[in-house]
Parts: sequence; structure tokens; C-alpha cells
Amino acid sequence: MKNIQELKRMATQVRRDVLTMVYNAQSGHPGGPMGCAELFTALYFSVLRHDPSAFDMQGRDQDVFFLSNGHLSAGWYSVLARSGYFPLEELSSFRMINSRLQGHPATEEGLPGVRIASGSLGQGLSAACGMALAKKLDGDSKLVYCLMGDGELQEGQVWEAAMFAAGRKIDNLIGMIDYNGQQIDGPLSEVMPLGDLRAKWEAFGWEVTEMQGNDMENVLDTLKKAAALTGKQKPVMILIHTQMGH
Repeated sequence: MKNIQELKRMATQVRRDVLTMVYNAQSGHPGGPMGCAELFTALYFSVLRHDPSAFDMQGRDQDVFFLSNGHLSAGWYSVLARSGYFPLEELSSFRMINSRLQGHPATEEGLPGVRIASGSLGQGLSAACGMALAKKLDGDSKLVYCLMGDGELQEGQVWEAAMFAAGRKIDNLIGMIDYNGQQIDGPLSEVMPLGDLRAKWEAFGWEVTEMQGNDMENVLDTLKKAAALTGKQKPVMILIHTQMGH
């Protein structure tokens, strides 16, 4: 576990990685990953109970993270490499032909740290529900985390998974939403307003908390609070207020 200043410096390095990777590829998404740099850093260097040297697809006795909004891949690849899942030099292959670091994470290339293909929006929370249920059946006390985008909530499958998780009392699951108010076609408020997002998740039976996603201290405190809310018969959702491209 790194101290707060080390975590802040690492988040800055993640942003450098994102800019370098996207610029070198001349394609990709820099805004979302930069907005979530604190979250990625806090998860992989302070919060997740994980062992990069023992990665497998089952994730037994480890916390598991799913990136549902797969276009944030550059930020995720950065923390995966810097926490030891694969060589740092491989970041330079981002979005290149035959690279394991595809624009959206994929499993065919066998990249350590990646358990599902993602970026076809709306699917990640369903996968996270499956993993969380499997852990409960196995008597595994570790947690499952899933990051989604706010624009992704326009996909109906998200709300099917939301009902399922609450209905099955999947209380070892922490969902997270990058709530930056932007999507590829413009402001969320103009494309498809979400209304009172906290009230929606609470109505679906989730325990909801909120986070200032570009404040490392608040990110750490909120993740700690969310973990403390698990095991109480409800899934947990964090609404993460971020600035795209921060």
C-alpha cells in the first residue's frame, strides 16, 4: 500500500501514460481515463486485495475488478502494468495491430488482469453479478468491483442486472459509475437525462454513496466506506463525480 502522496504521484503518472498511449496510437479515448486516474490508482495500489503474480480467470480469494466502460482501457492498462500484471514496455503497443492492448479490453490475447471483453456497453455489471455469486457459492470473502460510465446507463441490461443483484442480495458487489455528465454524442443531459440517479439506484434496492473522484483522499475514504457497507444484504453503488480529461 502506498501513502497518499505516492498515490497522487502515481495518478499523475497514469495520466502521462494515457496521453502517451493515445498520442502514439493516434486513436483512443483520453478523457475518461484521465478523469478516473485517481480511482484506478486507489484501487490497484491501495484497495484491491489482489496478486498480479497469481492472476487467473477465476479470481479465487482475490478481489476482482471489471471495467464495463471499456473505452477507458488506457487508464486501466496503465495501472495493470505498473502494478505488475505485464511489462511496462508493452504500453507502447496500445491499439497496434496484434497487440494484447486492444482499444477495448479483450480476452483472446490473454492479457493478465482482463477477465471479460468489454466496451460493448451495458454488459459489465451482469458479469460482475456472476462473479460475485460464484464467490458466495465458493465461500470466498473477497469483493467484486465494476466500473461503468454514466452514458452506459442508457443500456437496459444495466437495469436488469441492477434488479438481479438486489433481488439475489448480492452484497459482495460494489458497482461504480463514472458520473462526468458527458458521452460521445454530447452532454448526458441532452442525449438522455438520467434524472435523480441516486434515487434510481436506491429504488432498485442498492446501498448508494457518492465520491469526489478527482480528490484522492475522498476516493480512498469512499472506497473504504463502500467496503464497510458490503455483507449487509444489499449491493453497493458509488456515484463518482469526475471531470472528463481532468
